[in-house]
Amino acid sequence: MVNRYVIITAAGSGKRMGTDIPKQFLPIDGKPILMRTIEAFHSVPNKILVLSGRDIEYWNQLCERYDFKVPCKVVEGGEERFHSVKNALEFVPDDAIVAIHDGVRPFVSDVVIEEAFKVAEEKGSAVPVIDCVDSVRIIAEDGSNAPINRNLVKLVQTPQVFRASILKKAYNVDYSPAFTDDASVVECAGYSITLTKGNVENKKITVKNDLNLN
Repeated sequence: MVNRYVIITAAGSGKRMGTDIPKQFLPIDGKPILMRTIEAFHSVPNKILVLSGRDIEYWNQLCERYDFKVPCKVVEGGEERFHSVKNALEFVPDDAIVAIHDGVRPFVSDVVIEEAFKVAEEKGSAVPVIDCVDSVRIIAEDGSNAPINRNLVKLVQTPQVFRASILKKAYNVDYSPAFTDDASVVECAGYSITLTKGNVENKKITVKNDLNLN
């Protein structure tokens, strides 16, 4: 089997959650979100966790409190998510297949993870998406707006999976605000993106209402 890695990004402050601690450390059903996210990648042997320097000691305390013993290489994050991923890539070998996953997406399915790894191994990239079920409108520069055919729109999730050699080449650039995810970095470097099927439950926990699982 090809050497598989996952980089779990959890260096954000989670300001939109409006809580005293970053959202990745908030509990869901008695366990911190980030721990549940890490456990979702039980099939991936090599795990790299990116944390803000200010949160590393707190994470260590949580691991002791919850007796959490899943092995992870902890890497300090950077100013933006881009820099955090770039820091983590230093610990990934060039011949690996590497997934990048949001630390606050604990409900990704085993099927989505496995499919993304298989497709990335074959085609170089795999980005899970789901259909858009809402009506969509676009706002023009003059402030006017118009509808978009929602069948032409996909909602992007993680893990976004790539051959490490491709991802490292793509990240060998300066940061740009246009880099909204790993796929945009890879695409900017001239590579095409292959879409795979995501799962609806794989939502990104961003605001307090996302913690309501009922």
